[in-house]
Amino acid sequence: MVLNYIWIAFFLIAFVVGLIRLIFLGDAEVFPNMVSATFDMAKTGFEISLGLTGVLTLWLGLMKIGEAGGMIRILAKLIGPLFHRLFPEVPAGHPVFGSILMNFSANMLGLDNAATPLGLKAMEELQELNPTPETASNAQIMFLVLNTSGLTLIPISIMTYRAELGAANPADIFIPILLTTFFSTMAGLIAVSLYQRINLFHPVVLAYLGGLSLFIAGIIWYFATLDSGAINRVSTIVGNLILFTIIAAFIGLAWRKGINVYDTFIEGAKEGFQVAVKIIPYLVAVLVAIGVFRACGALDYIQNGLAAFFGSLGVDTRFVAALPTALMKPLSGSGARGLMVDLMQAEGADSFAGRLVSTIQGATDTTFYILAVYFGSVNIRNTRYAVTCGLIADFAAIISGIFIAYLFFG
Repeated sequence: MVLNYIWIAFFLIAFVVGLIRLIFLGDAEVFPNMVSATFDMAKTGFEISLGLTGVLTLWLGLMKIGEAGGMIRILAKLIGPLFHRLFPEVPAGHPVFGSILMNFSANMLGLDNAATPLGLKAMEELQELNPTPETASNAQIMFLVLNTSGLTLIPISIMTYRAELGAANPADIFIPILLTTFFSTMAGLIAVSLYQRINLFHPVVLAYLGGLSLFIAGIIWYFATLDSGAINRVSTIVGNLILFTIIAAFIGLAWRKGINVYDTFIEGAKEGFQVAVKIIPYLVAVLVAIGVFRACGALDYIQNGLAAFFGSLGVDTRFVAALPTALMKPLSGSGARGLMVDLMQAEGADSFAGRLVSTIQGATDTTFYILAVYFGSVNIRNTRYAVTCGLIADFAAIISGIFIAYLFFG
């Protein structure tokens, strides 16, 4: 229901803003721009879905091999004690735990192309356990919110953009992103746990979360000893080495069990095209709404209003330049990426705003995109409180990102 109201609001607000600009400001281009945005974003939604087809085919085929070879069951057992308490409705030892772990691992390594098909596979498996197919289950909401919170250990793509835009030290945002994304993930986890009354103080949960905290602290310490070039090299090598090691392990275990690996891959890969086609209407619906909201100028008005508000309070307003990206990120990953690049081109990759926008862009994922794609892939219509908890995680990333940027970059 929440997504329904937000989707309607995008169009109605855009219509009202467009009328005001046309009647009072004489802007004759506003409605042509809005209509053009609907066509452009519809095309973009289709192209994104089409582009996902190959990746989905590859990774759903590999996941099928992992299931047949037993690797998914091994992963599920490793993380089972924690997931059993975060996903109490899922039977202990269920293969979906392995799929969820694989999805989280790909996200942590910044491997978005691998994370999406793995996430869709996990969502399909959770849907098989869902007693009300059109309504998101507690487990599906927990999984989606942890995805939208965007826990990232190695932000390869952000460092690459910064290098291309002339940053003297492209990796100087590594630790700020790591800290920001950790706070975002914890906020999302706590929000969902409160809704679902999950006990986060259980000794098993505390042990896993404490271990993760120590692991992140160790990564921060290690990368703090490296220069920017070494950080880029190590993160790229480690991320891709881990990914290909997993692929080799999947294939090796299946081969050892005497399974026809090729036929198993083909069987799983056939699902990729079906899933890609299924998500097209959901993705187009969300992107078109975002497009008209952006084309009418509403986002600019929000930014200017925030700048005036914080300025009147005597607050340093340097962070306001990064807010359009922060506000766009939950709505559109490509839109937020474009705003980030525009800002760094205008003010410099090494400016305060350039570093802050990089931190926020790398710290969370695209809430509405993930919601549309993941829930759309299994025909979920009632998303319950998923949007609310996802936006709480996004808000935590914005607030913590701003404070951390001032701490690290002045």
